[in-house]
Amino acid sequence: MTAAQLWIASLALAALGLLMLAGRLLLRQHRAERTEQRVAQLLRQRETAAAVIQPFPMPGLPPMPSSASQSEQEAAQQVIERLKPPAWLDTGLAKALFADEDRKLMEQAGIEMARGGLTFVVSRTVLCLALPALALLFFEPQGTKAVFYGFAAFSLGLMLPKWILRSKANNRRKQVVEELPLFVDLLRLLQGVGLSIDQSLHILATEFGSVLRVLSAELGLANRLYSSGRTREQSLQRLAMLGADDDMSAVVNLLVQVDRHGGAVQEPLREFSLRLREKRQASFKEKIGTITVKMTGVMVLTLLPALIVITAGPGFTAVIRSLSSIGGR
Repeated sequence: MTAAQLWIASLALAALGLLMLAGRLLLRQHRAERTEQRVAQLLRQRETAAAVIQPFPMPGLPPMPSSASQSEQEAAQQVIERLKPPAWLDTGLAKALFADEDRKLMEQAGIEMARGGLTFVVSRTVLCLALPALALLFFEPQGTKAVFYGFAAFSLGLMLPKWILRSKANNRRKQVVEELPLFVDLLRLLQGVGLSIDQSLHILATEFGSVLRVLSAELGLANRLYSSGRTREQSLQRLAMLGADDDMSAVVNLLVQVDRHGGAVQEPLREFSLRLREKRQASFKEKIGTITVKMTGVMVLTLLPALIVITAGPGFTAVIRSLSSIGGR
């Protein structure tokens, strides 16, 4: 067997082993999901049975918690469990393939940590082994070229999932920047009609999902975390990391301070809204300036030849005719 064939055989065996490991992780994840579903089903059955046994409060007995509060607590607990990374992500191979920076990017991209982490680790593993094998099979390099092609394909397979994840996180952060002025205006409007911070955030999370696609989902998650016992600062910590600049962090800090110490929030929100509008106008002017510079090159490449043909065409035609008449004589 040649060196290239040995490389391909070793990579195929390594890929088979890692695929078996990925299958084991998928099976473990599936079992964990089935266990969670079974526990939730048992809790619902117990709640239904308790409601049938004690439909009305009896004297001398403590009142039972309502089904709505229990369901909210269960939903909040499920949210907390989903946000926690699974235990297998703390192993050596998972830590090497799924670093802290990747976990932060996954949170910013809005992907569930358990399934997203598993998909990320498996995709990185498969691509790191499949791309070198495909490169060696397709290009059939020899000697030093084989090592170079294998290393380049391995690097591409290692970094490609991270690039995709980073692109998705950046797009989501840009969407947050676009939604932030409307979020501030709606929050100021709800505060102006006499609603509290909790009521305003709840309405923004439930009623404005069509216009605040990212922020409404994150606010709903923050509200569930807050109802489960987290502080306002802890529940909004994930939301503070979404902004592409410090504006989102400033809004979160303002909400935390108002929730902690109280006070009027309409005037700070109005000033902050004006600052956001001025900042957006400045960014629009900057974009218009860059577009003007870019359009200069486009105009030179497209309009200048047409102008030369229109303006200098008749002169060139007359010169060519005169030269042809002189040559004919």
